[in-house]
Amino acid sequence: MKILHTTGLVFAAIVLLLALAPGYRPISEPTAAELGKKLFSDPILSSNRTQSCASCHRPEFAFSDTSSVSFGAEGQLGSRNTPGITNMSFRSHFFWDGRAGTLQQQVLMPIANPVEMNLSVADAVRRLRADESYVVLFRKVYNAAPDSVNLAAALTAFIETLETGNTAFDRWAEGDTTAMSASALRGRDLFLVKAKCFDCHFGPDFTGDEFRNIGLYDGQRLTDTGRFAISQDSLDLGRFKVPGLRNVALTAPYMHDGSFKTLRQVIDYYDNPNHFEPNAVNRDTLLAQPLGLSEQEKLDLEAFMLALTDKIFE
Repeated sequence: MKILHTTGLVFAAIVLLLALAPGYRPISEPTAAELGKKLFSDPILSSNRTQSCASCHRPEFAFSDTSSVSFGAEGQLGSRNTPGITNMSFRSHFFWDGRAGTLQQQVLMPIANPVEMNLSVADAVRRLRADESYVVLFRKVYNAAPDSVNLAAALTAFIETLETGNTAFDRWAEGDTTAMSASALRGRDLFLVKAKCFDCHFGPDFTGDEFRNIGLYDGQRLTDTGRFAISQDSLDLGRFKVPGLRNVALTAPYMHDGSFKTLRQVIDYYDNPNHFEPNAVNRDTLLAQPLGLSEQEKLDLEAFMLALTDKIFE
């Protein structure tokens, strides 16, 4: 009995020390990000309770999908590819057409979209308020019942945890000269100059958050007008938001319509867009002439992009 009593005292002391330690938080006190993660994976936010955010933003593929376009809750097929959502904290536009200006705006739109989760935000809130476990969690995190504002805040908090910065490229940039292969280093040089990738994919996450027309609009077979549908500016006809390239090796298929299945197909397209889409309308002048990449240069460019995969996905 004395041994048991001593053990209990030791355990109590450990608990007390933990409670006094900086940053200590009991498991029963969730963070906003933990609540957001639960919501992200819960089909309660779709009309027929079959789809969650994670149904299309699959964690193992850097939170992208593997199909050209995704099916929604009612079996409807979307019109655009599901992009990866790592490294979204510092973006200035969201969705391929940039119709959302903040993450808080973006996270609620797929819930209400009829071809995605097909549930009004008001109905989503009502469901959460009818679920005792969520009422408890929201009160613990926000000291309030679920509403549209704290629902968006929780989902945003989770997505903001998906920042990645431990790639072979990052380790090389920090001084580890062995982190990238010779091929990837040659690819980096091509990325910066000859291949013109850096003209659009710049900054820490390899996107300048701009809108560009790479030639995937012809007004006949390729009819998605992109940014133009939002801005009504003729200069935006066929323009789409430049995606970040971190973890790009995991987010196939590529482009707004998911038309390219591999990185090599993407590189081949950029090497000579006119060969693939000779009738493109409003294509960016950066792509007016073929790049003239050799086979080895294409391999090197792909090697560099493979070096942008975060270690957590390896």
